[in-house]
Amino acid sequence: MSGPKWEDLNMDCLVNVLTRVGIESLLLGAPFVCQSWYKASLHPSCWQIVNFQKIERGPLSWYFSDGITTEFIKSIINRSRGNATAVRLPDNCTEEALRYIADECPALKVLYLSDNLCYRYFQVIPELISKWKNLEQLRLNSLSKMGKVFEEINCHCKNFHCLYAFGAYIGKDTASAIVTFLPNIKYLHIKNANIDRGSLEMILQGCKELVLLDARDCVGYECDDQLLKLASHISNFQHEGSTRFDYEDYWEPIDHDSIYDDYLSD
Repeated sequence: MSGPKWEDLNMDCLVNVLTRVGIESLLLGAPFVCQSWYKASLHPSCWQIVNFQKIERGPLSWYFSDGITTEFIKSIINRSRGNATAVRLPDNCTEEALRYIADECPALKVLYLSDNLCYRYFQVIPELISKWKNLEQLRLNSLSKMGKVFEEINCHCKNFHCLYAFGAYIGKDTASAIVTFLPNIKYLHIKNANIDRGSLEMILQGCKELVLLDARDCVGYECDDQLLKLASHISNFQHEGSTRFDYEDYWEPIDHDSIYDDYLSD
């Protein structure tokens, strides 16, 4: 007696399963099982979370040796039919593709931008924020020149509550922008950041709604009783491993803003 066939699996159940696999499986695996799996792999629910960086580093990387094309990005975004809630952009994303995502992903809640994209499009990103009114989380590898982005988030993204900036440089201007435009932020992840004590104190004093502040392994401050007192309103303040200096290679903060000024003057 033959067992149940893959093509007989309830479509809703199959779609539910495929929403849990990665983009590589949706492109290289599921469509080739059978016709019903192919149809299920095209369901918009399967494309709510899109991580292009997995493609850059996965089995398809050989195909995109010169970078993921704008046409490919558009084709993947089209599969979500406006339902994409989380997008991690490839490092070589073009401005055209970025603007396309802004237009076609109104439901976006989580956006990841590499430091390269922050550097290249720091003037473009602010004008796109207004199209992502549902944005809740932003993951940036660089915070330089992001003050205007925070200002736009303050105006248009009422549900925004989480910022990731691992390894970023956070000077007083950036800390001031966070406090001014994101005063109600609940989750701030700045592990491995370069942040001086004054900038950290500014954030602790200005962001009173913080539930979690991950400031572990940072360079520029050492935690003491005074900082712990300032952070007493935060239920989860993580500061382990942070030091005032990088003793392996003495570090002095760099004015990253000047990099952008040089870029604009060229």
